[in-house]
Amino acid sequence: FILEETDIIRPEHLPAEILSHRSDSLTPAPAVTDIMVEIPAGPFLLGNDNGEPNEAPAQEMDLPAFSIDVYEVTNADFAAFVDATGYQTYREQQGSPQNWRWAFTEGKENNPVVFVTFDDAKAYCEWLGKRLPTEFEWEKAARGPDGFLFPWGNEYDPAAANGKDSGQRRTLPVGTFPPNPYGLYDMAGNVKEWVDSPYVAYPGSTYEDPFYSPDYRGLRGGGWFDDGDFLSATNRNGGDPTITANDDIGFRCAR
Repeated sequence: FILEETDIIRPEHLPAEILSHRSDSLTPAPAVTDIMVEIPAGPFLLGNDNGEPNEAPAQEMDLPAFSIDVYEVTNADFAAFVDATGYQTYREQQGSPQNWRWAFTEGKENNPVVFVTFDDAKAYCEWLGKRLPTEFEWEKAARGPDGFLFPWGNEYDPAAANGKDSGQRRTLPVGTFPPNPYGLYDMAGNVKEWVDSPYVAYPGSTYEDPFYSPDYRGLRGGGWFDDGDFLSATNRNGGDPTITANDDIGFRCAR
């Protein structure tokens, strides 16, 4: 099954070989990474009153339709961007040996790109005529049409995502684990994902996180090193958009 670049499709129209993919052998889904799914307009439940304090209060939010990448951006995807533009990431500019190229070893073409800052991720998405998702868009997409706390349901399943409990302790090729009901892969685990929203309190919240800052940007989804609670679709983190770049941080684009 081949789609032209940046095709946008609805979840029910995803190809069978993608929707039927399972993780029994920990093999990746087909190597088609530039596919987007349209998330329909309408309300969804944001937040979790039983989670971390920065996830509250739970509340209904209404969003217009948007599209989001089925897969996290891969090493091969990012390499194509760099080859075409000559772009240098923040870590490369600083002369750090631990940068996206250091993590991109042979055989990891389809692993998510890591060691990228928010600014690096934004530059990639804009190169494709896309953007980073907002925090609210990301959570709606991750929770699926039924508003689950995890992409697969409301109970944590260590076998359903690449988190600390999977025992892998590294990134895996995108699409290694089954998708959520919208057909999106790795919305829990593998890498935390940048979102284009300030890391601040939700409307109606009285909680004062010492790390809140309107200058920070959100990180969602948990990564390969995170415990189960951090893989929840409602879990929130933030980072400096200019300098935060680790081996468990990546991204996907939206439109």
